[in-house]
Amino acid sequence: MDYWHNLIVEKSWNVLQQLKGKFDFILIGGWASYLWTKSNKSKDIDIVVQIETLDTIKQNYPLRKNDRLCRYEIKIDEIDVDIYVPFYSRLVLPLEAISFEMIEGFKVIKVEELLILKQGAEHDRTFSEKGEKDRIDIMSLVLFCDVNLRRYKEILKSIKKDDFIDRLIAIIRSFKDCNYLNLTPRELKKKKQEVL
Repeated sequence: MDYWHNLIVEKSWNVLQQLKGKFDFILIGGWASYLWTKSNKSKDIDIVVQIETLDTIKQNYPLRKNDRLCRYEIKIDEIDVDIYVPFYSRLVLPLEAISFEMIEGFKVIKVEELLILKQGAEHDRTFSEKGEKDRIDIMSLVLFCDVNLRRYKEILKSIKKDDFIDRLIAIIRSFKDCNYLNLTPRELKKKKQEVL
């Protein structure tokens, strides 16, 4: 079961496919979670590009700078594409230090770093609809991916965000909505216990 409406999701996926061949980027956000877990697609697209790539984007799309959120934005077929740039965008992780793996032809942020970015997003919008989607993505990552918890903890230590460990445990313990994870209540309980 997908969180967003199928038509929006399909349109977003098509836009993402178009972007793949046009310029170099690392995928973060909901679509990165989907490529890692194969559950819960996204409606928005979040990517990281190098500063010099912005010129290429500007030649093809009406690029807007959002100083308040420290990112750039384009809209394609009603789909929002948020573009983050190292040394300018302020996310919980310094973007110049992120690493990636190739999944289905995309450069996708490594799962431990994605988990931390998702936690940062969830922290900023805990009580919103997007915060709920962040928690679903966080649960998908910890339940369906081989997260290297030692690496996760080392990264958190390096950015002085050790409190994310306790928050992750709280999210796992309180999470009850098994529908979006395609699990029965019993399966969810068992998987949660294994992770904890």
